Amino acid sequence: MNKQYIQILSIVLIAAGFAMTAFLYWTEPRSFAEVTTKGQVALGTYEINKDEFSRGLGLFRADDFIGSRIAFNRADPEKRDANTQFYIAYSYYRQGWGRVSSDDSLFKPGLDAVNHTIPLDPNFRTMDENLVMKTPSELKNELEEGLKITPSDFNPMKLMRERK
Repeated sequence: MNKQYIQILSIVLIAAGFAMTAFLYWTEPRSFAEVTTKGQVALGTYEINKDEFSRGLGLFRADDFIGSRIAFNRADPEKRDANTQFYIAYSYYRQGWGRVSSDDSLFKPGLDAVNHTIPLDPNFRTMDENLVMKTPSELKNELEEGLKITPSDFNPMKLMRERK
């Protein structure tokens, strides 16, 4: 083998080693699975875990909102899928909704989740027929209204309203 080829190959290997080291420092993974996920994001091949998403959807429909959020977070650890993040925000809404008052400690993280969903896909619209609110902006409006204290909160007719 020619001496120049060995030198070029050595330079390429050293550059690849530096790139890998920089990548690991930049992403700070805690496990090999996380290294794989971060690598998929960097390469543009990231996909959610469909099995965990299905499990989360089943728990969501069974009104187990804490379990559904855990499954959705496992399905989308990088928080890059608008549909999964929308369901996470919706689960906070459903769990915190009350006929008399809303649970602000659940509505605030729900609002954070829906605010994270909007930049992921500004035109997102869910195809789930079981959900009343179809867009993140509708959900955001409902969460913001639940966090406000207004005279309508003291309206006795409010007891007749339905959860969305």
